[in-house]
Amino acid sequence: MSETETGTARETAAHDTVEAAVRAQLTKALGGVRGMVEAAVPTIAFTGTYVAAKDVKLAVGAGVGAAVVLLLARIAQRSSPQFVLNSLIGIAIAAFFALRSGKAENAFLPGIMLNAGYAAAMIFSIVVRWPVVGFIIGSVTGDPTAWRADPGIVRLCSRLTWLLVLPCAARVAVQYPIYLADGDQSGLLGTAKIAMGWPLQVAALAAMVWLLTRGRTPINRGAPAENEEPA
Repeated sequence: MSETETGTARETAAHDTVEAAVRAQLTKALGGVRGMVEAAVPTIAFTGTYVAAKDVKLAVGAGVGAAVVLLLARIAQRSSPQFVLNSLIGIAIAAFFALRSGKAENAFLPGIMLNAGYAAAMIFSIVVRWPVVGFIIGSVTGDPTAWRADPGIVRLCSRLTWLLVLPCAARVAVQYPIYLADGDQSGLLGTAKIAMGWPLQVAALAAMVWLLTRGRTPINRGAPAENEEPA
């Protein structure tokens, strides 16, 4: 058996229900408290610097600099830089938009577009009955599509995917009108992005955990399920 297959087998053994597997994978995907802080710090540095100095280049330097410091800290501690790299890429794209136009508020346009894209893609996945959360189950069981054979699991994954859609849709609904408003809206956009970043993500995760604690859907479909809905 290969190392990949062995790792998958261990994960499957550790999580005997769909709910347990999804909870574990979501926690890993968010990177815990540190991962969420690392995602917010560059935006705070960019927005705070621009509001104080009204200098786009200085604000970009502060945002990118904060991300680089966080990355160096990860490297020094020999821990995974995944979430810092994601943050660094995000602030680099934002910097490109801001510097190219000379307008600080344009730094927030990529994030708005990304959230709109995520929401649209996830809604489409639900409509075609391939909800994206289902692939979390597939990553644990080692079979990326077997979960679709069970209507109960498909329904559960659709509900969980809706809970991921809501924060993305809310960010677009609030931030895009601010972006379109007259005048320099960068301070308000930065505040909205920070307030609707990890707090909304944590709220969505809490709702998902609540939903997941209500049932015990076996990963092994040969076992009886507790509180499982009829197909």
